[in-house]
Amino acid sequence: MLDNLNKIQLENPVDLIISQIRHLISSGHISPGEKLPPERKLAEHLGVSRGQVREAINKLQFYGILKVIPQSGTIVAGLGITAIEGLITDILKIEQADFKSLVDTRVLLEKEAARLAAIRRTPDDLVELNTALNHYETKLKRGEQAVEEDLLFHIKIAEASKNSVLKSLMLIITPDIVKSFINLKVCDEGKNRKTIDEHRNILKQISDQNSQGAFNAMDHHLQDIIGFSKSYDPKK
Repeated sequence: MLDNLNKIQLENPVDLIISQIRHLISSGHISPGEKLPPERKLAEHLGVSRGQVREAINKLQFYGILKVIPQSGTIVAGLGITAIEGLITDILKIEQADFKSLVDTRVLLEKEAARLAAIRRTPDDLVELNTALNHYETKLKRGEQAVEEDLLFHIKIAEASKNSVLKSLMLIITPDIVKSFINLKVCDEGKNRKTIDEHRNILKQISDQNSQGAFNAMDHHLQDIIGFSKSYDPKK
């Protein structure tokens, strides 16, 4: 009997906030050029956290649908309603994309980020990368989850690539991938040691300005998550 029942998929609160903003625009309650209510009021009215509202606004801002003006607030971009609705629909599709496609995209971005970082990194970038990696290692050695620290190390590599678009794309697709992978795989001392060694090798190649070495080191590091994506079943 259970085989005939479909697992219930709860919608992401951020997706729901984005959908609500689309409704405000399409229903004429707010027009291009007008200001959205403050984050606090939106959060209270929708019954969500300010952090979730901020994440939705950040995504809409990245796609040019909203514009955040310091000291003034958040306004709807001067696009036509049809264009805005189409863009929001595309964002929601990206959010619901299959896990393997997200991983494939992450692999392409990460390998290129490592290659460019090896070419363009500055002494300050190396300091930032070492600091991020030390925080990551410290938590792993204490036997704790280090999802945010892992993500930060990879984002610092993207920053060192000096390609802001690449970094922005990684910020959109990478967090959910990292959380799913780390939370679902079995953590043990051996795997943690392997991950630390791989991160250290990536950093060494970037420090040595070996672009091909950094590319290859990142490719090797991501093989686990590539294998994970092939067997990943979100219904389990």
